[in-house]
Amino acid sequence: MNDLDLDSLLGAEDDEGPRRRGRGSRVNRARSRRRQRRQRRKGFVAFFVAMVIIVGVLGVGGYYGYQWVRGMAVAEDYAGPGAGEVVIEIKDGQSAGDVAQTLVEQGVVASERAFVNAIDAAGKTGSLQPGQYKLRKGMAAGVAVPLLDPKLRLQTTLTIREGLRLSQILQQLSTATGKPVSAFQKAAKDAESLELPAYAKGRLEGFAFPATYEISPKSTPDDILASMVARYNDAAEQADLVAGAKKVGRTPLEIVTIASIVQAESGNVRDMGKVARVIYNRLNRDPEMKLQMDSTVMYGLNKFGIAATHEELKSKSPYNTYARLGLPPGPIGNPGDHAIEAALNPAKGNWLFFVTTDPKRGITKFTDSETEFFKLAEEFNKNHGVG
Repeated sequence: MNDLDLDSLLGAEDDEGPRRRGRGSRVNRARSRRRQRRQRRKGFVAFFVAMVIIVGVLGVGGYYGYQWVRGMAVAEDYAGPGAGEVVIEIKDGQSAGDVAQTLVEQGVVASERAFVNAIDAAGKTGSLQPGQYKLRKGMAAGVAVPLLDPKLRLQTTLTIREGLRLSQILQQLSTATGKPVSAFQKAAKDAESLELPAYAKGRLEGFAFPATYEISPKSTPDDILASMVARYNDAAEQADLVAGAKKVGRTPLEIVTIASIVQAESGNVRDMGKVARVIYNRLNRDPEMKLQMDSTVMYGLNKFGIAATHEELKSKSPYNTYARLGLPPGPIGNPGDHAIEAALNPAKGNWLFFVTTDPKRGITKFTDSETEFFKLAEEFNKNHGVG
């Protein structure tokens, strides 16, 4: 190595003065610029390669991402209306996802996603209601959704009219559901399961509330009768029956018993308050009068009719109010809202007698005179074809 190279490396002062030092500096600056250009070229190449790699990764990821999203959006689904028959049940509180799972398990739709997509598209996610529905296996999800309309639920709508006896109601329920009467008779005796009020004393008569009921195919006799008792309890609460009974000096069971007689004896709703007043006037009279209601006599004999014969009036039944003072031991039918209201709030009046003089037209006349009563009875006999 010569002295010049050594001096350059060591940074020594040059004896030749400013001229040589200036020449060396220019050489160094030229070399530095060449190194910077080489570094910039290398940096550009590296950047370019990195960009190619990134774009490639994004491209491949984007493709597969698209395919994944597409797979989620276009879910596995059957085509067509399906075949066969399957009954599925939507339970109270189930979401669309829960229902979708049930449909997949029952073989109705191909995938949960297909059903959720279909019901979302139809805007019916919030319209699902509990009940049983008839569908087919292997259905397109879009075809299954309309069949879950609440109007298409598998159920029997049954209207129980006011005043029917329990025996009649149980027969109607048996006919409507196809379940044996004996099953309903057995269920009617289970007071605890039915949640009868304590004052019912374990008897369903009077507490199978008349109303319109929707009965599911899976409803048991216990379920159905319990729903009727629940409907009675609602009506009793709305009428404030317990407090109202105390107000008129009667027990809740007596109120229901009076209401059942009012229901059986009234030709129409407008007469119920008057019929109730006749019952109270007789019970509260001093000395007390017998009620003498044909409806109670017929109930005790397990017969139907509006007028008991002389022979029937000799019955030893505790329901024979011609032979016994006071109310019968319990309700003789199942009264509705109006009859219960009349029993709690009877009309004001002094009537002691009433006669439904024209049963076909529902005309009932009231009086406080025994003489007038006999005249009304003759009018009834004439209209009823009694000689």
